[in-house]
Amino acid sequence: MSSLPDEGHPITPTPWTPSREVQADIVIDYDSLVTEDHKPRENLFVEKLDRLLTEPLYSSWVGPGDRRHFLVLVNVGWFYQCKTPAVVPDCMLSLDVPYPPDLHAKEGHSYYQWDMGKQPDLVIETVSDQTGGEESFKKNLYARLGVPYYAIFDPKHLLSAETLRTFVLVGKIYDLTDPGPWADIGLGLRLWRGEFERHEDLWLRWCDANGEIIPTGEELALKMEERRSQAEEQRRQAEERARQAEERTRLLEEELRRLKGESPVR
Repeated sequence: MSSLPDEGHPITPTPWTPSREVQADIVIDYDSLVTEDHKPRENLFVEKLDRLLTEPLYSSWVGPGDRRHFLVLVNVGWFYQCKTPAVVPDCMLSLDVPYPPDLHAKEGHSYYQWDMGKQPDLVIETVSDQTGGEESFKKNLYARLGVPYYAIFDPKHLLSAETLRTFVLVGKIYDLTDPGPWADIGLGLRLWRGEFERHEDLWLRWCDANGEIIPTGEELALKMEERRSQAEEQRRQAEERARQAEERTRLLEEELRRLKGESPVR
């Protein structure tokens, strides 16, 4: 469950703009914007899930291609227009957007749409209780703001019998769709049961354009070590086969010499 602005506040989303230069007549007072609420995450599962939805992309994903930038953020405010409180998705992915140059400055604390130039490409909400508005207010808000894909992860089935539901924006409303991979993003979502950070559970994970789970940095390192060990074992077996072949050849040569009455080579 993530934070959201006042439901009664009128929403008139601004169009995509490449940078603040286009809005040079607008002066943004970043110091007046509330970018931290100092509230804890809902629970330890969500805290772990935050890392599982971010670390693999930065560790193991090649990105959307052609050295394009991307951002994947959890529990970070998205200021979609000036003078409107931020909405805070549980997770959002935005392609072709680099990190701000200074993450310590207030300008680098949140996702400011007037600086980033676009809304996120995908928003994920994790259901922690029945009051978060994932199926109602948030879904309508993200549709009105033009987010192309929206996912609801409901591990405890508080809102639906489905653990994962994914939506694609058609016109101004969301339609149910498969969990990808989506060609225009190069990613999809998968449910995965396994152990992460010493905890066995059913997790939400990214998959690549081929539908394969994107590994964490640790998983990638283990896979590389397994491949190295397999290559080393294959090399050892090849050397053993070569030694055995050489020994067989030597024995055959000695047998031929014996049959010819020659002395064996010592």
